[in-house]
Amino acid sequence: MSISAKLRLGVTTASAEETEILAAEFAAEIPPDTTLALHGDLGVGKTTFVRGLARGLGITSNVTSPTFSIYTLYRGARTLVHLDAYRLESPQEIDDLLLEDFLTTPYCLAIEWPEKIASWVPPTALHLDLGITPDQKHTITLQS
Repeated sequence: MSISAKLRLGVTTASAEETEILAAEFAAEIPPDTTLALHGDLGVGKTTFVRGLARGLGITSNVTSPTFSIYTLYRGARTLVHLDAYRLESPQEIDDLLLEDFLTTPYCLAIEWPEKIASWVPPTALHLDLGITPDQKHTITLQS
């Protein structure tokens, strides 16, 4: 079964390392120009997932949350843009910060807090729901 098929059923990981491995495997299956919308509360592992995604895309840079810089561009075998929309207050900020260019992908775009810019997320985006269980395991589900 492909990793995408497993993710559609929902996957539970017990550590950050397991989440990163899962995301690296997923990176190998997605087209180069994919937009990923990562949904979930604070602390559910969105940046951890992106860290694994980067590893799967051949990126060796240290991946951190771009909350205060809004986005980070990583280059490797493929290019990854990691966008954290948490602090964006209105769609106008996308224009003001010149983010619109990143929303049309010739690369992999991973968006944390996509609901903040929902009207700008491409209809072709893959949506992943990330969560955490009471026993601190992480869940990742690819929406169908």
